[in-house]
Amino acid sequence: MPERIRAGIIGTGFIGPAHVEAARRLGNIEIIALAEANEALARQKADALCIPRAYGDYRKLLEDRDVQVVHNCTPNHLHFAVNRDIIAARKHVISEKPLAMTTEESRELVRLAREARVIHAVDFNYRYYPLVQHAREMVVKGQVGEVYAVHGSYLQDWLYLPTDWNWRLVPELSGQSRAVADVGSHWCDLVQFITGLTITRLLGDLRTVHKKRMRPRKEVETYAGKVLKPEDYESQEIHTEDYASILLELSNGAHGVCTVSQVSAGRKNRLYYEIDGAKCALAWDQERPNEMWIGYREKPNEVLAKDPSLLHPRAREYAHYPGGHPEAYPDGPKNLFRNVYRAVPGGAMPADPDWSTFDDGHKEVAICEAVLKSSRSKAWTEVAY
Repeated sequence: MPERIRAGIIGTGFIGPAHVEAARRLGNIEIIALAEANEALARQKADALCIPRAYGDYRKLLEDRDVQVVHNCTPNHLHFAVNRDIIAARKHVISEKPLAMTTEESRELVRLAREARVIHAVDFNYRYYPLVQHAREMVVKGQVGEVYAVHGSYLQDWLYLPTDWNWRLVPELSGQSRAVADVGSHWCDLVQFITGLTITRLLGDLRTVHKKRMRPRKEVETYAGKVLKPEDYESQEIHTEDYASILLELSNGAHGVCTVSQVSAGRKNRLYYEIDGAKCALAWDQERPNEMWIGYREKPNEVLAKDPSLLHPRAREYAHYPGGHPEAYPDGPKNLFRNVYRAVPGGAMPADPDWSTFDDGHKEVAICEAVLKSSRSKAWTEVAY
């Protein structure tokens, strides 16, 4: 029988409750504590999520000796300080991305986590879809061959209108990059994970479509519907990108291109990649996650349906239902958390963790910094890992 593990969560906006739900589905994880910005909000959120202990200061949660693992789901600008304090409390940590706001901070967190010997993870949840794991196994086993090129996009429309507003539009809270850091980082992580290659240099072009937006005079949660009147808004200048085009080079010399947009009408959460190899090509769309296209030159193309009996053995454990039973977004973090929590009873990071770590989080911060630098200089830029 799996060991019961007690966890706490800091921050309960859009992604926090998703963490709670995914962890609880594992069966042996008990979320016993929640921390929010103040006591009243913490109690309200804890009651709604049936979590017994509520703290208006996350440091009080870190003092709770019963909490073994902490999920950091705070806004971006708090990630570094909260992660640092979790590590200092000698608790295992699962952090939302970005790991930190700068590579100086993310590099420090990698160092601190190693020295403290705590288990650490970053929520790059798209890695843990069954067909993504299968694609990775196809590359590892040589079925794709040498990677020639990668291309794709991550498109959304949740910031399509000038009246759309979220804290991610404020650089002091979200960082100097928005679309690339928020969702483009997922695309970059996924392509590197599947191919086993690293993005070494890139050319980034950024555009702010809505240079001014109408900011609500009251806070609106991420992805929440907005029913506001004209007098409820005030004009606000925007200094982060709505759209980005990124040319990139991988460590084997292959090239690629990625388009990132949060102003593409009708695209709700379309993470799409295509990997062109010497033996075949692979393509997958997160909005149609239970099928993967496999392209060939000399025989008919294939569409592989998510079915455990059709997947590589190492990918099979990521599919929990038979073919024809869809698995999607909520199952990604569940699979990630399962991998992390399997290591918790041992108390230390394994030699080769099967999840995205602080090292992976640091790499994505470095890529985002390179995109910003390249966009300013209008030149190819090395990624400084």
